[in-house]
Amino acid sequence: MTRIAYLVTSAREMTLADGSTHPTGYFAEEALKPYQRFVAAGLDVTVITPDGQPPYADPYGLSWFFHYPEEDKDYLASVVRTFAHDVDDIRITLHQNTELGLAAARRVAVQLEARGYSPAQAHKIVSAAARQAWRQDRQFADVLAEDGSHGLTRGEIQAEVDAQRADSERLAADRLAALQAIPGFQHPVALSSLSDEDLAGFGAVFAPGGHGPMVDLSDNPDVGRLLVELHSKSAPIAALCHGPALLLSAPERADGLWLFDGYRLTCFTDEEEIQTEAGLLGMSWFLDTALKNAGAVFDDGPAAWISHVVADRNLITGQNPGSTEATADAVIKVLRAPARAAA
Repeated sequence: MTRIAYLVTSAREMTLADGSTHPTGYFAEEALKPYQRFVAAGLDVTVITPDGQPPYADPYGLSWFFHYPEEDKDYLASVVRTFAHDVDDIRITLHQNTELGLAAARRVAVQLEARGYSPAQAHKIVSAAARQAWRQDRQFADVLAEDGSHGLTRGEIQAEVDAQRADSERLAADRLAALQAIPGFQHPVALSSLSDEDLAGFGAVFAPGGHGPMVDLSDNPDVGRLLVELHSKSAPIAALCHGPALLLSAPERADGLWLFDGYRLTCFTDEEEIQTEAGLLGMSWFLDTALKNAGAVFDDGPAAWISHVVADRNLITGQNPGSTEATADAVIKVLRAPARAAA
């Protein structure tokens, strides 16, 4: 059974550009979903933090808008795809995605279908309203309510928006509770306590995001030891969102270049960063830029906030929270490949 070093930040605060501190930690969805997928795949997952202290869930990462139920998230994606044929023309900001009520599109469509509209007709109605809300930076409920021909009142539409948010808030709380119930998240292994022989026992590393990895994984000699050990045997090195900050701990090669110089990779982009709470307050450095300066060949998706995973040799990276499942699945696929070949 392959052992995965599940490397999670234990940082609780980060220093901003003005010298003030800001709460941080790991993002709940990014930590929970890959863990569950790896366990379900029969992998041996060992939760590790740099100092052995329990990891801390970033309060910002528990915001309701990072926890849309899957059916709402998938339907919203289908709505957004109607805005333009070329995805590069679609620039959905975090503000638009979270503050305009667009995630309620599926639920409003269900109400329209109950009034006799076909699924295709309902999708067309909510898509048109969502597109107008996106272009004009207005509330989805307000835009849709202006057209009374569909039979829904402003109050009925707002009720679906409110219900969607309430479900997202419950989902965030449920995910935090699930993480707190995992023994490894309460009593993680200290990376600093592991010998090189211990590190050799791992067949992969995975680092979820949240801004915390920029604090305690980006300049850490023990993280560097783990990376060298895994890289020497071409074992998967995987990280998500801000998790690729751990790559900055990698030492130089014999030729004087960074261990991952010339590797294609991705991470949370500067475009996405300046839309976050910490980014708006002013961060002291940006991960996207730091990895480029280290020698990475940066490969971001065609638009912000969409799922994007990059695999180059043994390095697997995911761009943002929306890339969580795809990044975890890419790791599982690589780890299962030898077994498939033997079969």
